[in-house]
Amino acid sequence: MKRDFQAPGRSPVYAREAAAATSHPLATSAALEVLQEGGNAVDAAIAAVAVQCVVEPHMTGIGGDCFAIVMEPDGRLTGFNGSGAAPRAATPEKLAELGVKEITETSPHAVTVPGAVRAWETLLKAHGTRDFKTLFKRAVQYAREGFPVAPRVAFDWAKDVDKLAADPISAARYLIDGAAPSVGTILKYPHLADMLETIGEKGSDAFYFGKIAEDIVAALQARGGLMTLDDLASCHTTAVSPVMRDYRGYTIAELPPNGQGIIALVILGILEHFDLASMDPLGPERFHLEIEASRIAYAVRDKFVTDPGYMDVCHSRLIGEDYIAELAKQVSLEKRAEVTPDTTLAPQTDTVYLTVVDKDGLAVSFINSLFSDFGSGIVAPESGVLLHCRGMSFKAEAGHANSIDGGKRPLHTIIPAMVLKDGAPWLSFGVMGGQYQACGHAHLMTNIIDYGMDVQAAIDFPRMFFDLDSHTLQAEKLIPPSTIEGLRALGHEVEPVKGPIGGSQAIMIDKARHMLTAGSDPRKDGSAAGY
Repeated sequence: MKRDFQAPGRSPVYAREAAAATSHPLATSAALEVLQEGGNAVDAAIAAVAVQCVVEPHMTGIGGDCFAIVMEPDGRLTGFNGSGAAPRAATPEKLAELGVKEITETSPHAVTVPGAVRAWETLLKAHGTRDFKTLFKRAVQYAREGFPVAPRVAFDWAKDVDKLAADPISAARYLIDGAAPSVGTILKYPHLADMLETIGEKGSDAFYFGKIAEDIVAALQARGGLMTLDDLASCHTTAVSPVMRDYRGYTIAELPPNGQGIIALVILGILEHFDLASMDPLGPERFHLEIEASRIAYAVRDKFVTDPGYMDVCHSRLIGEDYIAELAKQVSLEKRAEVTPDTTLAPQTDTVYLTVVDKDGLAVSFINSLFSDFGSGIVAPESGVLLHCRGMSFKAEAGHANSIDGGKRPLHTIIPAMVLKDGAPWLSFGVMGGQYQACGHAHLMTNIIDYGMDVQAAIDFPRMFFDLDSHTLQAEKLIPPSTIEGLRALGHEVEPVKGPIGGSQAIMIDKARHMLTAGSDPRKDGSAAGY
């Protein structure tokens, strides 16, 4: 029987000491192992994401970027921006000289400096208790000795055959006789095992200097890319203060730009002007309101949000009460807005999100991404690094908020989040699904806060999003036909989607009862565990 990735029914995981929730059972197992051996939440998160870079190669990898928020037991928050910048030589003028009018996902110009490995090390130095060598143990084991392909991984992989087949190195590494692996196929990646062992021994400098860096640069320059060894050597992770805004008595914390987390706060700010709880959570009125608020907020994103060094306004103004109130006035409960702002970013992306809370109450909200399925599809041949394509968020020409420029970080869709209640830790969560993530954060929060769902029910609940070009609504198949018809009556074009929209993991922290409640998404082979 073919598995239905949208069928809910899973119970949340209750734990007293610690919990982990990831998008893959082997990653959750690795996190739990570290916790039970005395490591903390950050240690466990690094062990888990390293495993995911092996067992979910289409979703994430060491050639990608990373963002995280760490929450102390007393509610103090620290954010980490592990996104890399465009090569110094990459400017609109240079791309025009090269005849590049659009940065496509498989272009070498879509590869910005991969920031993940540096971010992992920065997180460990700031909050961890273990080293890479210890934490990479399971990842190295799976890469060298083999791992079975999980159902959702196989489901996604099959859609990417043409992309992988277009590059001989990618095809050799990620296809079997020209086809995607089936469920249960045992895969081995000795190149990745070697690389993880090297980084485990020598630290992140082994990635950004020396043979691995030379291999990455050679692979890109052979395809006309502008990356240099100096670009990789200058990679750094930035510690940032999360941006916070209250929603109905809860404080939602997101990372500031260049990520789109602030747009989740804009959506929630607009929704707070309406009596959402009085609406049927599966009804057309609820989804209409959520989508209309999101369409407005995403227009704000595309106009303003970019590398903060290039923003025309301070990001805090985007969540100011007066500005949010003006945006809320643009929402009509009676019909879909006719004016649809232009959007220019690709809607389909891949990411892994995980969260861990340890026995001492330290929590980490952690997201790692290649952006598109298998990133750029460009593999550095000697090291086996699969490179992301985050630079496709850039515009090749000048005059846009996200016009490419040397040393500039692109707009990022990946956004970890935290929630506090009365100043105390309450929820660590994130949503996968590229552009959907800001809308997904608002959807998950309203499921929990407005409708009283537990974390697992909130994650399982059906989702809807809009196509960023046509603004046609995409509805998961568990959306009732009556809701779809109701939305059409309000002026929306609606089409069911064959696959799932995004995915999510979350851990709720109940300090009064000394209880953790974890949820994970069956759409992504999600797995939660605790003790």
